[in-house]
Amino acid sequence: MTRVFSGIKPTGHLTLGNYLGALRQWVTVDQHRADALFCVVDLHALTVDHDPARVRRLSRQAATLLLAAGADPELCTVFVQSHVDEHARLSYLLECVATDGEMRRMVQYKEKAARERDRGGSVRLSLLTYPVLMAADILAHRADEVPVGDDQTQHVELTRDLAERFNQRYGHTFTVPRATRPEVAARVMNLQDPTSKMGKSDDSGPGIVYLLDEPDVVRKKIMRAVTDSGRDVVYDPEERPGVANLLEILAACTGGDPAALGEEYGSYGALKKDVAEAVVAELRPVWDRHRELCADPGYVERVLRDGAAKARALARPTVDAAYRAIGLLPPAVEAVEAVSEAEAGVG
Repeated sequence: MTRVFSGIKPTGHLTLGNYLGALRQWVTVDQHRADALFCVVDLHALTVDHDPARVRRLSRQAATLLLAAGADPELCTVFVQSHVDEHARLSYLLECVATDGEMRRMVQYKEKAARERDRGGSVRLSLLTYPVLMAADILAHRADEVPVGDDQTQHVELTRDLAERFNQRYGHTFTVPRATRPEVAARVMNLQDPTSKMGKSDDSGPGIVYLLDEPDVVRKKIMRAVTDSGRDVVYDPEERPGVANLLEILAACTGGDPAALGEEYGSYGALKKDVAEAVVAELRPVWDRHRELCADPGYVERVLRDGAAKARALARPTVDAAYRAIGLLPPAVEAVEAVSEAEAGVG
């Protein structure tokens, strides 16, 4: 069976973009057709200045929302990255295969490092190397597919390069994964700045629909969305990014085609109203399930504990094989067992 791995970083409250671009695909498609692993990648949240209590809170919230969106522990594995040591173990080995030049060419590193410097802060080494940790997340579990948005495709390409390089140098160890993307709304844009992604780490709240926003707040944000000059509703992502963003959101929520939907509207107001109601209808089951899960925190704890145990069992053989392949001595107990087995074979 095809194995799928995806992760979500707890650096901010999850947004409509996270849901339409990732979570919904995971729970409606991936967990039903594949051996799916969904991970809260909390180690990635440490690459910039952070509040430890907030990271813990957002990690739990992300896991709860993933379950509220429809992740079924009977069909998939839900866990927290830091609960599975194999991710960090493998990351160092891959750092020994990656190059400095590869890391510095990563677009996200360039953008985030520039923002840190503009704020007068220092750039953490982990910000440079975290794409290798992302590669370790994927390769440790022998994932075949990695559903990602457009901004993460470069990281999956790096993962492929590292897997192939390791396999060539040290023997076949890793599955070489491929990136997959949803057809519509792979990248939902900020409602106030439709040239920028609707990011959970962004501070411009009015342009971001958070998954835990109240229905009236969702409606208000969408009704105030920036559109474009002109009065006709046309799907043109290059020249009319504001309208195109609204049409893509509506298409993602209703299953329609953005260009065809645009032909149905004679005003921006009517479009915004329908988008708002479509988003509220799409998110209402998530809100209802989230309230139920918050009332039973023990259930979420059990899911994460069981998920981590399953993820460790899946990852450990691959990571142990990578350690042997690259030239590291096995642990003493393992070495003694190997010698005993060899001696028994000789006898």
